[in-house]
Amino acid sequence: MSRLMLEQANAIIAAAFGQGAEQGCKPLSIAVLDAGGHLIAFQRQDNSSTLRPHIATAKASGALALGVSSRKIAEMAAERPTFVASLGPISANGVVPAAGGVIIVDADGHAIGAVGATGDTSENDELCVLAGIAAAGLLPQK
Repeated sequence: MSRLMLEQANAIIAAAFGQGAEQGCKPLSIAVLDAGGHLIAFQRQDNSSTLRPHIATAKASGALALGVSSRKIAEMAAERPTFVASLGPISANGVVPAAGGVIIVDADGHAIGAVGATGDTSENDELCVLAGIAAAGLLPQK
């Protein structure tokens, strides 16, 4: 299994910010975590609100914790709201059930990290994350 490196994390963030600029997104905040949920890199654009670092980290962390994207966690929340609501208090970095948290996998499909973005609509956050992962030459979990 490969590891996610700082250079790759920074490339993800730069490309995601570029995608956000192309889409006319509001200021984004992006967190990149390793497979163990440890922060590798975080950046926020000027004028991002103060809770954004926590939201971005929680989107990525929740994805890693449950093994699915934060978009899928949102779908789970619709089906099992009590279960998903109970996850935040027991998760060190939180869980945010909204699109924008995507797991990064190696060629064998093993998780090597995750990216979380917040600042615009959840759909746009996710599009920016996917663009960042692709630009860094990495693969999102399917």
